[in-house]
Amino acid sequence: MHKFSLILLIFFFLILSYLFSSFFEELRSFIPYLLGLVMFGMGMTLKINELKSILKKPLWIIITIVLQYTIMPLLAFLIVYIFKFPKEIALGFIILGSCPGGTASNLIAYICKANLSLSIFCTFASTGLAVFLTPVIIYFFADESISIDITNLIKSTFYIIFLPVSAGLLMKIIIKEDQVKLLKFFPFFSEIAIALIIAIIFSLNFDSLDNVTFLIILGVMVHNLLGLFLGLFISSLLKFPEDVRKTVAIEVAMQNSGLGMTLALMHFTKLVALPSALFSLWHNISASGLVYLWKKK
Repeated sequence: MHKFSLILLIFFFLILSYLFSSFFEELRSFIPYLLGLVMFGMGMTLKINELKSILKKPLWIIITIVLQYTIMPLLAFLIVYIFKFPKEIALGFIILGSCPGGTASNLIAYICKANLSLSIFCTFASTGLAVFLTPVIIYFFADESISIDITNLIKSTFYIIFLPVSAGLLMKIIIKEDQVKLLKFFPFFSEIAIALIIAIIFSLNFDSLDNVTFLIILGVMVHNLLGLFLGLFISSLLKFPEDVRKTVAIEVAMQNSGLGMTLALMHFTKLVALPSALFSLWHNISASGLVYLWKKK
């Protein structure tokens, strides 16, 4: 597929979202199913030997998670301090920086030909740790107490990631002869899914656009791009293999902005959810740039 395909798809679906916003708003309930289907496809691409090798390299997983829960909260705090955001926006950035890696990181790792097994392992682990770490980090940086619905977090992780990936892996074991033909479809489907999800998120946040300023957009972009750079830089210093470096950068920088929005709306105001809403759009767009840079490698 042409290396610009994902970027073109994103802009095409954004235009459609703008023209038919009501239709795309109605699709919000389909986001988990789209992700689940993509994760099923990724489960079919996993290799048993690769999974075993990840378990033999726990340092890769530990470093990724440590970077996730240190770089992103610290960057959020520094951005808030330097840009002097008002309290609600500042709190929104802190909440965003305290979240675990998002499901979309697995999807981007898949398309970029990074280490998919490591990506999935790290998403599981960081999501599990979020139950404890996310409230603690938010309290430390923002002095605000929040609670996380543990049951819902575990359920969503199970249904969106664990169950589809396991089903895909099982299907791969059962179907051996036809799997190559079938797998050729999934990269294109994954790119369509990303573009569609971004369009749905965009349509759901039209009413928040009045509160968006250049500095907030810049803050979101800097947060994500510095996360990517530092993840790649530190993993390079540690002499990790190239596919692992890609994965570390993606996992560190792509936050679970959906969780950030949910926590902000549950405990605070819609304005507090704005950084996470913008991030959910931007980190997928920046990830399409990674696809452009890395897919051909």
